[in-house]
Amino acid sequence: MPSSNRRTFLGASTAVGLGALVGFGNVRSGDAVAETIDPDQSLDEWLVTANDPHTPTVRDFRFDDPPTVYLDVSGSKSFSPPAIKIEPETTVTWEWTTEDREHNVVAADGTFDSGSPVSGAGTTFEHTFETAGTYRYVSEPEADAGMKGVVVAEPVPSSEYPAVDEWLADTNEYDGTITDRTGETLVEIATGADGNGGHFAFDPHAVQISPDTTVRWRWTGNGGGHDIAFEDVDVSTDSISVAPGVHFEHTFGEPGVYRYACRPHRGIGQRGAIVVT
Repeated sequence: MPSSNRRTFLGASTAVGLGALVGFGNVRSGDAVAETIDPDQSLDEWLVTANDPHTPTVRDFRFDDPPTVYLDVSGSKSFSPPAIKIEPETTVTWEWTTEDREHNVVAADGTFDSGSPVSGAGTTFEHTFETAGTYRYVSEPEADAGMKGVVVAEPVPSSEYPAVDEWLADTNEYDGTITDRTGETLVEIATGADGNGGHFAFDPHAVQISPDTTVRWRWTGNGGGHDIAFEDVDVSTDSISVAPGVHFEHTFGEPGVYRYACRPHRGIGQRGAIVVT
């Protein structure tokens, strides 16, 4: 039997589709949960309605320790963070932070359930997500107020270069593919290409080249101002440019992995990598 301050659900997880969870207005009757699914609302639209004004995007924990999600921080009637990404077979812990309000953690499809709402700071519930999928959940008493969350279980993209995989894991649907341009003396990369919710991508965003190859970045003129700044070497543009055209190039002499980003849009995924072999 679980202790009074810890409940663990050990059943197998199954994926919830990307339709939105918009109403858990009726608290459980026994173990049942009343739910309404809107198949036309995207995950992004659904996250905007979660009662957390800070993080409408999904935080990636696949390269960190297993995450803890906190309930009702400072009386916010929200999960913090409300949206996380993990690798399958990761255990997520939810921790209560207040004494005076009752909450629970209930999956939209019933795959995990902490039980009836309870109060008590330090109370925890955990669940291991064994399979990939998108898992939406709520605290039933405050669901209509926006106390909703989501866990995305998704494998890390895999190539021969782990540093590239981690750098680009949440970038423009990176799937581990590195474009092979070895043997060429000049390679061009579009800056401000379509991606990451606008024109905030490099195309291609991961390129393998030979030593002594020159890489040229050509601005598309879309997505506002962009620049280039490398993480692994002291190489960058002098300024942010908006107009279309070539505003930067660099010749790579030494083998290695060179990660870079557009500084104004780094946080939303405008990152790239050059692999010199």
